[in-house]
Amino acid sequence: MAPMTEVEGRRVALSNLDKVLYPAAGLTKGELLHYYATTAEVLLPHLRDRAVSFLRYPDGPDGQVFFTKNVPPGTPDWVTTAEVPRSEGPARMVLVQDLASLMWAANLVTEFHTHQWTVDDPGEADRLVFDLDPGPPATVVQCCEVALWLRERLAADGIEAYAKTSGAKGLHLLAGVRGASSERVSEYAKGLAVEAERALPELVVHRMTRSLRPGKVFVDWSQNAARKTTAAPYTVRARGVPAVSTPVTWEEVAGCGRAERFAFLTPDVGRRVRDHGDLLAPLFDRRRAAALP
Repeated sequence: MAPMTEVEGRRVALSNLDKVLYPAAGLTKGELLHYYATTAEVLLPHLRDRAVSFLRYPDGPDGQVFFTKNVPPGTPDWVTTAEVPRSEGPARMVLVQDLASLMWAANLVTEFHTHQWTVDDPGEADRLVFDLDPGPPATVVQCCEVALWLRERLAADGIEAYAKTSGAKGLHLLAGVRGASSERVSEYAKGLAVEAERALPELVVHRMTRSLRPGKVFVDWSQNAARKTTAAPYTVRARGVPAVSTPVTWEEVAGCGRAERFAFLTPDVGRRVRDHGDLLAPLFDRRRAAALP
């Protein structure tokens, strides 16, 4: 039987703590859970009130990797769930609202992915997102060039953007928005992706077609669709190393000369939070959320 730990008055089963999940880094499941416990203060606000999709990898990134969207079997009755709209009909999904829920979910060994809307108002998006995905030989360095162009273009429309690494190869841009459906935000984001391709034709592509992407940055606007989810800030990714989707400053983006500088692992994040706090915290200030033009 898995050992039980009390977290904020809840009994949480934590299993296989000595299991090595990331052989290249020697990171165990216990160390992964410790990471989530110590970053909960900055991670939880990005999960709270959002239906969470789990990309699970219980045997590590080299094992089976699979998405779980519905409430997993065996979910404790104290974990908050909510009915959310889907094209095929309503479904019930998990909400990670507190530390106990976070530790229960982290014990499943998962990436955390969220929609760009909250469950109390699924008809209105409160986030705009661009996923900048480099096609080799392009790297995150080229993503940073594109991010700076998009930042200026968004600012021209009164929208303030923030950046984080994807935790994989690229970069995510996020902005707080209000008063628009996911469909409207998707339409706006696609328009900007097309503009970016016209302005930077040697660097940007706005279509997913694989043959167009080598050496360019795919500006993925489609994750603004109501059904889509994006890797949450501070989630650990199912990669060969325990890379984290990490907020970065615009000074870092402007000075990104080597891809290695944007490869943040679990040990790096605590130091960055101590130095910077949550760089994405302004997203929670609804007064700073922008109406789309």
